[in-house]
Amino acid sequence: MEILWVLIALVMLFVVVTPFLRRRRGAVGLVPPGHPDAADPANYGFALQEELDVRMPGPDQDLLDVLDVVQRTQDYRAAQQLLAGTAADGETRWQRIQAFAGAASLELAQRPGGVSEAPGGQWLRVWRTEAPKDAGGAAVHAEFLVQQAWRTAAHGTDEFRIIMEEGKAACGEAALLAPGDPVPYIVELSVARGLGYPRQEFEQVWLKILDRAPAHMGAHLAALHYWCEKWHGSRDEAYAFAEAAAARAPQGSLLAAMPLFAVFEHLPEVNLVSGFYQSEVVTRAIHGALHAVHSARPDDPMLAHVRHMLVFFLVRAERWAEAMNQLIHVDGHVGALPWTLSADPAAEFAVYRAMAVAGYEANGGSPATLPH
Repeated sequence: MEILWVLIALVMLFVVVTPFLRRRRGAVGLVPPGHPDAADPANYGFALQEELDVRMPGPDQDLLDVLDVVQRTQDYRAAQQLLAGTAADGETRWQRIQAFAGAASLELAQRPGGVSEAPGGQWLRVWRTEAPKDAGGAAVHAEFLVQQAWRTAAHGTDEFRIIMEEGKAACGEAALLAPGDPVPYIVELSVARGLGYPRQEFEQVWLKILDRAPAHMGAHLAALHYWCEKWHGSRDEAYAFAEAAAARAPQGSLLAAMPLFAVFEHLPEVNLVSGFYQSEVVTRAIHGALHAVHSARPDDPMLAHVRHMLVFFLVRAERWAEAMNQLIHVDGHVGALPWTLSADPAAEFAVYRAMAVAGYEANGGSPATLPH
C-alpha cells in the first residue's frame, strides 16, 4: 500500500510540473547555472537574487533613506517627520506604516534583548513614550502589535488573542489621534480576521474606511482576507466582494485588479486540472488586472503589488512575453504577494523570473526584442 501511495504522489507531481516544462514551440526546462542552454536573467538587466529587496514591493527611496537612518541611529524622529508629511488617505502612508512596523518587529526578532542588551526596535518604544500624541507613532505601534501576533504566536492561542486585543486597543488610540485617517481601521481589519469579528462588527470597521478612503486598494486587500473561504467567508463571498470593488472602481483605479487577488486566495493546493491557468475565470481576472495596470498612474503606490501578482499568473499561464513586460517594471523588489508567503521570497521570485526568461527565449524572444 505504501508503494501505491508513492506512485500516486509521483504521478501527481508529474501532472503538476509538466505544464511548466512544455512550450508550444519546444520545451522549457531547468538546467544548472552556466549550462550552455541556460537562460540568463542578467542579460535583461535583472538584479541578482541576493540583491533583491524583500522589504517592499517597489521603490520608495525616501522610505529607504529614513529606515536606514532610524535603524542606524535608533532615533525615531526621521520616521515621525516622514509620516507627518505623507498624505493620510493615500496608499503610501499605509505602506510606510507597514514598513516601519515590520522593521521594528524584525529588529526585535533578531535582538530579543537581555540583561545587558536592549531589545531591538527600541526606537518605536521611545517614540510612543516621548510623543504619545503623535498619530504616526500610534499607527505604527498598532501595526507592530498586529504583526507580532501573526509572527510570534499561533492563531487561536491565548498568547495570540492577548497580543491581538492589545493591538485592537492600540488601533482605537491611533484612530482618536487622527479622526480622518483610515490607517488605524485598516490595521483593525487584520485584528478582525484574527479575532473573528462577527460580520456586523467587521462591517462597522469597513464602513469607517469607506467614509475616509473609498478607493483604498490596500484596505480592500486587507478586507478580502476576511471574506475568504479559509477565514470567515467563502469563495463566492470573496469573489463577490472583489468583483463589486472592481465594478465601482473609478477610472485609473487598481481596484479593477481585485478579482485576480480573490482567485489567488482560493487557488487549490494541488492543481490537477489541465489548463487551469488558461481557464475563463483566471483569464478574465488577468485581463482585468492588465487593464488596471495600463490605466493606472505610473506613480500609483499599489501598481507594483498588481504587477507582482500578474507575474505569478502570467508565468503559470505560460504567457511569457506578458510576464516579461511586468518583470521589467518590478525587478529588484519582491516585498509583495505572492513571494512574501515563501520562507525565501527572493528565491521564489527568482524561480518565476527564470521560467519567464526561459519561456520567452524558447519562443524567439531576446533582450533586443523586449521593450523597456
